[in-house]
Amino acid sequence: MSGTAAQRLAAVRERAAAAARRAGRAADSVTLLGVAKRVSAERIADAVEAGLDHVGENYVQEALGKRPALEAALRARGAPTPRWHFIGRLQRNKARAVAEHFDVVHTVDRPALGAALERHAGAAGRRLDALLQINTSGEPQKGGAEPEQAAALLAESAAWTHLRVVGLMTIPAAQDDPERVRPAFARLRELGASLALPELSMGMSGDFEVAIEEGATIIRIGTAIFGPRE
Repeated sequence: MSGTAAQRLAAVRERAAAAARRAGRAADSVTLLGVAKRVSAERIADAVEAGLDHVGENYVQEALGKRPALEAALRARGAPTPRWHFIGRLQRNKARAVAEHFDVVHTVDRPALGAALERHAGAAGRRLDALLQINTSGEPQKGGAEPEQAAALLAESAAWTHLRVVGLMTIPAAQDDPERVRPAFARLRELGASLALPELSMGMSGDFEVAIEEGATIIRIGTAIFGPRE
């Protein structure tokens, strides 16, 4: 993880492209999402200036606290504004802030949360893309709907006009060997295909190549891009 932000970003892109080729896919079929949890505004700006165009945050207060400094740094450098993704566990009392300040939310796991995001997005005159978070590991501490609940949750979303469900997201159980999470990724791919949802947000710094081989269209990468967290 040494080197500049540009070097780290290029290295991740090269590995992602190689994994896509192994799966018979185009390199540009995978979106690289930089996970900026506990990363300073200046370091995020370095990565965006180097070409990172999607940034994910886990915590609303942290994200909004550093957003002004980040936006100022991007303006000073003439760098573009990235697309903002919320990827953390979300309570309904934070739905308004997410609807107002993010472009994509990955963690819709129950109808009430989706309805709250829909209501606040409508009030703000905004449209958000959403992914349904699915618990593929069965761990009770992990967020996400059970796979068997996904179809009903998707059906609920038909009434939403400001929140568009485009795919599925999962966080599998942590494993030392990336091959041991392959079944969880395969299960999400199969579920996404059965529901005709094209986007699959899965895979992190330690296992994103396996995730891409199993169909990931969005990989969530933190330390491999930004280095150690602060």
